[in-house]
Parts: sequence; C-alpha cells; structure tokens
Amino acid sequence: MAQKSWSELSSSQQRTIIVVGAVEVVLTLAAWRDLASRPAAGIRGPKAAWALATLVQPVGPVAYFALGRR
Repeated sequence: MAQKSWSELSSSQQRTIIVVGAVEVVLTLAAWRDLASRPAAGIRGPKAAWALATLVQPVGPVAYFALGRR
C-alpha cells in the first residue's frame, strides 16, 4: 500500500489525524503533570519508569492512568 502525502488525504482524514494527535498530546501532558504532583507512595512502581512509559503512544498514558496510580 503506497503512502499518501498530507495533501492527498481527504479533509475528514486530516481532521481525524489532528484530533487523535491532540488527544495523545493532552493525555501525555496530563499523565506527566499527575506523575510530577503525586507522591511516590501514590504510584505503583518507580516514577521514572512511568515517565518513560508515558512516551509510548498511545498506550503509555492510558496504562499510567489505569494501572500506575494507587
């Protein structure tokens, strides 16, 4: 399957990509903010590991919110 350039995508496809990207950025920033403000006792596992895990898109931030917080 050949890759399409941005201009070859339909406007709905472009909009979907922008929305999904924005959601990923917001989730990642929210996870980092929560991670920074939460004491280590409130997190399952090392904070540094969760900080790195949130960089794995899109599952990292979701995993942190679902599994990382006590």
